[in-house]
Amino acid sequence: MSFIDYYEVLGINKNATEDDIKKAYRKLARKLHPDLNPNDKNAHAKFQKINEANEVLSDPVKRKKYDQYGEQWEHGEEYEQARKAQGRPNNVGGQNFSEDFDESNFSDFFASMFGGASEGSSRAQVKFRGQDFHSELAITLEEAFITHARTLKIHDKNIRITIPAGIENGQTIKLKGFGGKGVNGGPDGDLFIKFSISNLPNVKRLGNDLYTSVELDLYNAILGGEKLIETLSGKIKLIVKPETQNGTKIRLKGKGFPVYKKEGEFGDLFVTYHILIPTNLTEKQIELFKELQNIVP
Repeated sequence: MSFIDYYEVLGINKNATEDDIKKAYRKLARKLHPDLNPNDKNAHAKFQKINEANEVLSDPVKRKKYDQYGEQWEHGEEYEQARKAQGRPNNVGGQNFSEDFDESNFSDFFASMFGGASEGSSRAQVKFRGQDFHSELAITLEEAFITHARTLKIHDKNIRITIPAGIENGQTIKLKGFGGKGVNGGPDGDLFIKFSISNLPNVKRLGNDLYTSVELDLYNAILGGEKLIETLSGKIKLIVKPETQNGTKIRLKGKGFPVYKKEGEFGDLFVTYHILIPTNLTEKQIELFKELQNIVP
């Protein structure tokens, strides 16, 4: 039978502390536990190995014996025979490992050194937190503008959530306890939802502010007047000042995007004017523009 390097199995070195061993075992057990890998035979085999390694290295007495004999484990049998001759029990630390030994779970190497698994083994007592689930949800800018409810299907489970107004693109929210089921009475995992929000063709969002552009005809720009525009919060009437220049930017305070989880607070809306030059002019219009050109100082 082959020697098993329990330190290598757990991915630690021989100077590992008890805390190092515990962390390494929990990390691997969380990944390889049969309840989380029901159809993976390879994971099951690895889980048995890390259990065995933890059974030895987490117990100071067994670890000492393992470190003492190492690859010369066969001499350990001679050592135990000597102990029997002296009237000492064939166990380590006062525990009879053979009582709860299951050959399907532990190697021949382990049985040869220790006789079996200790009663109340740590593998049966360790509680594992359930697996975290991750999902991405795409919503429109209009949907992100208002608080609304959505139903998601995650791992064949319908989950109803409320999306607060002002959620940002790339933002992730956590739903505690909506992940995978815990193992051995451990807590359930969490569900993390990442939001993907795209801008509208003529509306750009930066933080809580919105940016858009509005086309003005030449006459409205020169003479001034009113301009009705559509925003995410509804229609707004703009007052255009006379002699408005192309590229002029105005700020509408409080007409931007709602601030996340701060009801009644909004960013600002920035509007840039783009002045349209008239085309397909009539002869009369051309004549009037020439006349205007001649009188402009």
